[in-house]
Amino acid sequence: MSKCPRPFYTNKHSTQTLQQGLDEYYAVNPNLTNPKKLPPEFAKILLAHDVSHIIYGCDTGMYDELKLLPLIWWTSKYKFHDHLSTLQDSTISPVIRVMYDDLIKQHGVFWLYSSIFLVLPKLLPELIVMLWKNRQRQCYLPFLNFEPLLERSLLEIRQDFDLLPLIK
Repeated sequence: MSKCPRPFYTNKHSTQTLQQGLDEYYAVNPNLTNPKKLPPEFAKILLAHDVSHIIYGCDTGMYDELKLLPLIWWTSKYKFHDHLSTLQDSTISPVIRVMYDDLIKQHGVFWLYSSIFLVLPKLLPELIVMLWKNRQRQCYLPFLNFEPLLERSLLEIRQDFDLLPLIK
């Protein structure tokens, strides 16, 4: 068990603003690449990914990392086909590499792939439940255009976009 308490933004009823949650995220994860140090075309998608961690209450452990992309695809305006396009875009795809490099730099290649292998079977039942809960979704969270949400409370955002049932 970690000696550090879980960040406040991971509490599903957190009243922090999204900006406060983002500041906390970078404070508790100093090893992550800060988007402010990257060219704007890279920074936008990396920052959107980091904001997603805050909105969905996900930490940077493998379980939450693997859960994050499906949550984004099913509850935001950024869908699976957008992700595939991003991966193929030569100007944006290097930012995806930055995220993987951060994980590898922090834990190592063996950890990355072995933890995916170990965590995925535990995560699959939750992913099935999340998919089921989102089959009728009509209100989608903005992914790349999150700036208007920065001064809103996480609880309010999570309520407005019906995300509370998806956060533990």
